[in-house]
Amino acid sequence: MLKKKTTKKKYIPNSKEKYMCSKHKKYFTEELIKWKREIIKSNNLGNLLNSTDDNISSADIVDQASSYTDKSVEMKALNRSRKLISKINSALQRIKEGTYGYCQETSEPIGLKRLIARPVATLSIEAQEKHERDEKIFIDD
Repeated sequence: MLKKKTTKKKYIPNSKEKYMCSKHKKYFTEELIKWKREIIKSNNLGNLLNSTDDNISSADIVDQASSYTDKSVEMKALNRSRKLISKINSALQRIKEGTYGYCQETSEPIGLKRLIARPVATLSIEAQEKHERDEKIFIDD
């Protein structure tokens, strides 16, 4: 007797469904939680691997400078991860509140493609582009 392989296709939200229906919300909740776990796991592993060289002090100034640079890069990466986790938590909160997937400036739908690419997006593409143009003008002044 041959067993039939059943490969369950991974659900991906599509535009034929009602925007931000329960399937969409469930999908994005699961994706955000999975992303957050991956970030936490990779940072904990990084902290564990790098904590071993904290006790090693070198008399060589070049080694000390290199170690300092490595630590600085590591701290920046951890800070970015912390900010990203904060954005993920905000996105999860917006899902609970029913505002997830809608632009914070225009209240228009952000769009599924953009959310799949960047689940923490808070602005539609148009609003994001306007924001970046305004920022560039402000920097140029």
